[in-house]
Amino acid sequence: MGSNWLIGIDLGGTKTEVILMDRHSQEHYRQRVPTSVGNYQVTLQTIHALVQKAEAHAGTTGIPVGIGIPGSVSGKTGRIKNANSTWLNGQSMQQHLRELLQRPVTLTNDANCLALSEAADGAGRNHHTVFAAILGTGCGAGITVNGQLLTGPNGVAGEWGHNPLPWTPEAELRQRPCFCGRYGCNETFLSGTGLSLTHKLHTGQQLPAHIIVENARNGDSQATDTLKQYLEHLARGLAAVINVLDPDIVVLGGGMSNAEQIYRELPGRLSSYVFGGECDTSIVKAAHGDSSGVRGGGLVDLSLLVHRNRKIKPAISMLDGVRWFTWLQKNLPVKA
Repeated sequence: MGSNWLIGIDLGGTKTEVILMDRHSQEHYRQRVPTSVGNYQVTLQTIHALVQKAEAHAGTTGIPVGIGIPGSVSGKTGRIKNANSTWLNGQSMQQHLRELLQRPVTLTNDANCLALSEAADGAGRNHHTVFAAILGTGCGAGITVNGQLLTGPNGVAGEWGHNPLPWTPEAELRQRPCFCGRYGCNETFLSGTGLSLTHKLHTGQQLPAHIIVENARNGDSQATDTLKQYLEHLARGLAAVINVLDPDIVVLGGGMSNAEQIYRELPGRLSSYVFGGECDTSIVKAAHGDSSGVRGGGLVDLSLLVHRNRKIKPAISMLDGVRWFTWLQKNLPVKA
């Protein structure tokens, strides 16, 4: 049995990725494949195949698996809810994967994985409260406090993507239907898909988000105007979070986090919306880039294990990844 190893899976809207790590969070194997959009059974088989490949590299089996998904597991039904990869909703995915892989499998929201990874040894390390937001195909966030995930009794802590974009006229909100059944959600403005929609509404052109960002970088006036509007939207969305949570740091992941204009121009816009007219909150890119989600998937099972064993050492923190894993090795049983 491979208890010295960890396997993380990041099930994204366009790609599914696996990582094999040791208990010092060092990467030993990684592979990324396209996500089978719309096909639940193929999604399960893809995850199974990736786990088998990681275990073949490790030379052992039975390695714990943590998976980040674009939704959450209902505490009442055990089924997936709130996933923008809508073919997952209503499925008993955790149970199905446990049966398929013949071992415990932990599922959590992909933004929680981002937050966990960045709080452990990334951009959020040594910060008390971290708000880690995904700006990708969708828009979600995870929150850590003292290095521990904050999930809440409903499992929706950090789900800022499905609040309406604040300080926005009703007519503008109604232009943006969301998969959740409402209109004008943050996700419809702040995701890469939202940027593409903003560009289409203003220019009539349908372009993918990365092309719009690249065009703006190259001086295209229409793309520049679209990106400025996106930054205004992002300032409103994050200011509402800061007004409620006031995190020490905001860490951005997902494809839109690669737009360097965000870090140059967004901080100056936030004070217009943050209560009191001042904002010193750091806005930074995820230190592990698009690896944070899959790394967090590997870490999440150990995070829950620490939580369950908190009576052993209640002061445990994940803000120092190396010391955290050292503590685990000394205090939790590990089979060779």
